[in-house]
Order: sequence, then structure tokens, then C-alpha cells
Amino acid sequence: MKRIVLLSLLALALPVTMFASSVEFTNSGGILSGNSAGLTLSNSVLVAMGNITGNNLGSVTFSTAALASGNLQQGGSFMAGGTFTITGNGTNGVHNGMIFTGTFSGPVAWTLLTLADGTHNYELSGTLSGTWYTGATVNGATVELTLNVGKGFFGRAVRLGSGDTNIVSNVVPEPGSLTLLGTGLFGLAGVVRRKLKA
Repeated sequence: MKRIVLLSLLALALPVTMFASSVEFTNSGGILSGNSAGLTLSNSVLVAMGNITGNNLGSVTFSTAALASGNLQQGGSFMAGGTFTITGNGTNGVHNGMIFTGTFSGPVAWTLLTLADGTHNYELSGTLSGTWYTGATVNGATVELTLNVGKGFFGRAVRLGSGDTNIVSNVVPEPGSLTLLGTGLFGLAGVVRRKLKA
């Protein structure tokens, strides 16, 4: 009986561990350009995916929706929408092709920070929802990009310093996995019921 209870607890804990994954992507360089209609990142190189690093593992591109408040020089926020894509080139074991594609699922913050030396950093941060190349759905991925524009302010375009995208948890499996998990739990319930009747 104790084995059945322990097996049941293990089966219930399995989905939690299965969906609690996190992969951090780092990109470098590229041109961030735009206006009040939105920002676009192009030609940014993927340099790390989790523990895998390299000079060129692929690319990161995105576009935001239109500016909802504030302005590009002093900071503000963009509406939900736009696109976000991470593509691998097969180097060092990284998937060859689209790794993640999605959209900004909430407002995207555009923050101006003035550093001690008088230079200006801009940070773009937001939440993504989208799809892995495996077909699994992701909700709640976070994006944070930082760029330094020197002592000036953001104009129409600037070279990106670095960016981090953390695609974490909230991974929803495809329906086949849920069906398999459900039938397994149903079968386990039957075994427990038979043991309790005996």
C-alpha cells in the first residue's frame, strides 16, 4: 500500500518537474531602430543558449508594437504585440532553424537610465508567449535588452550592446503528452482502487 501511495505522489510530481525548465539566450550586436510606431532589432547574433556558447550560434530578431506612452528619448512603454524570433544555425549542437517564435504578451517597458559617468543606457524588457521548435507552448518568457548610447539619447537607430532572453517554466506540452499523462494517472487510480477493495 505504501508503494502505491509513493508511486501516486511521484506521478503527481512528474508534471511539475517536466514543465519547470528554463533556457537563457544571450545575443550581441545588431541594430535597434524605430520610431513611435515600434522598435525593430535586426542582425543580432545569438552567442549563448544555456551552457552552449559560441561566436555565432544563430540570430535574434524582434519588432514591438507601437509606443503606448512616453517617447523613445526619455522612456515609455510599447503595447503588446509585435514578433520575437530566435533562430539557430546548427553550431555546437544548437538546433538548426527556428528555436522560438512568439509575440510580446504584455506591455514592453522602455527605460532610460543615466549612469554615473553621464552616459545613457536604455533597457527594453517585456514578457513573451510563443512556441518552441518542438511545438510546446511557452507563456511568461522574459526579455531584457540593454544598449548604451553614450552621452546622447536614442535616435532612429543604435547598435545593441547585449540582450538576454530567459524562456522559463510555463511550458505547456502538446495535447498528446497531456493525454498520455491523463491515461497513466487514470490507470494508477484503478490500481489504487483495486488494492483498497482487496
